[in-house]
Amino acid sequence: MSYKTILVHADKCRHAAQYIDLAASIAVREDAHLVGVATTGVSHYIYQSGIMDPAMGASGSYLEQHLEALRERGRHALDDFETRIRKTEVRSWESALLDDEAGAGLALRARYADLLVVGQVNPDEPSPVVLPDFPEYVVLSCGRPVLVVPYAGRFEQVGKRVLVAWDAGVSATRAVVNSIPMLRHADIVEVAVFNAEDRGDAHGEIPGADIALYLARHGVKVNVIRQKTRIDVGSSLLSLAADLGSDMLVTGCYGHSRFREIMLGGVTRTLLESMTVPVLMSA
Repeated sequence: MSYKTILVHADKCRHAAQYIDLAASIAVREDAHLVGVATTGVSHYIYQSGIMDPAMGASGSYLEQHLEALRERGRHALDDFETRIRKTEVRSWESALLDDEAGAGLALRARYADLLVVGQVNPDEPSPVVLPDFPEYVVLSCGRPVLVVPYAGRFEQVGKRVLVAWDAGVSATRAVVNSIPMLRHADIVEVAVFNAEDRGDAHGEIPGADIALYLARHGVKVNVIRQKTRIDVGSSLLSLAADLGSDMLVTGCYGHSRFREIMLGGVTRTLLESMTVPVLMSA
């Protein structure tokens, strides 16, 4: 089990270099093919609807000029991506510009990759191509693990000390399985089980023991931490990560998306809004 194709969002935001370098380091370690994808931010449905039809005259011309400006932005983002990757030891890579909205475009393209790397949305840096719900949308829509990198802080290397949020649920199970290529390289993996009694018999006789044994069979060095908390679990996870010096979180993403209206679970929302370390999520 390994990552052989890694997709990274190539964007013009200020912290893009940070997560592109991180994606490159993972690609080098996994000997994976790296794909940098930029988008214009314009939904492909606009083309299907005929809005961009040249017969529209002046209105169509203005829209075409605007689209070309967005394409130029995307090309510059890919130029930056390619410049950075040429300085790394990534052996196999490519870049692509999609005429699509960022969330939908990357969610679709990620289905042909093993891992997607994106940046947390910075509320103080509005983007013409990325919607505020971008990270959660791709996690819920792509069917692949997504590594979300905070916009604040430096993360030149992750995955040496990993904190796994385990509640014995389906999404947490997917997240753990999808993170195994990363966990194998960790010095230690801490499995956090909060308020195990709230899950009935889902955890078995000893909460965390079964998932720890599963990971150990994959060659992962693992330790289980059982805690009770009266505050929300998302905040407890971030606090525990700080106490342990964790450099990555692994967790399930809880929520659903309907017609672009996203409903997230409380833990997921807290982590996406307040993350202090990269978070690998699966839905």
